[in-house]
Amino acid sequence: MTTPATGPASLDFFSAAFLLPNIGAPFLVGLAVGYFAKKVVKIALFLGGAAVVLLFAAEYYGVTHVNDQALHQTAQAAADLANQSGSFLYDRLSRLTWKGGSAVAGFLAGLKLG
Repeated sequence: MTTPATGPASLDFFSAAFLLPNIGAPFLVGLAVGYFAKKVVKIALFLGGAAVVLLFAAEYYGVTHVNDQALHQTAQAAADLANQSGSFLYDRLSRLTWKGGSAVAGFLAGLKLG
């Protein structure tokens, strides 16, 4: 009578029992985070653009004066903040142990879809 093999050699890497928790779930988490991150960035860009247009309109009608250097510095600070947030999410997803590759792939796919 033979006994089934145990250990890593006996794992069926293509079974649903292995793929779903080890590859599918981290991919879905990364996909959701990437999709959400891109939507948040789009909303922030929309609101920021609307604020700048309102400032330009107010300047045109003599209500206020827009300092171009200050506007440039504010835009640079916002870009730096967005870069830090994106790298934080990317690093955090890659720390999902060895499943990080799947989560990062899902994150990048979510960015593409969002």
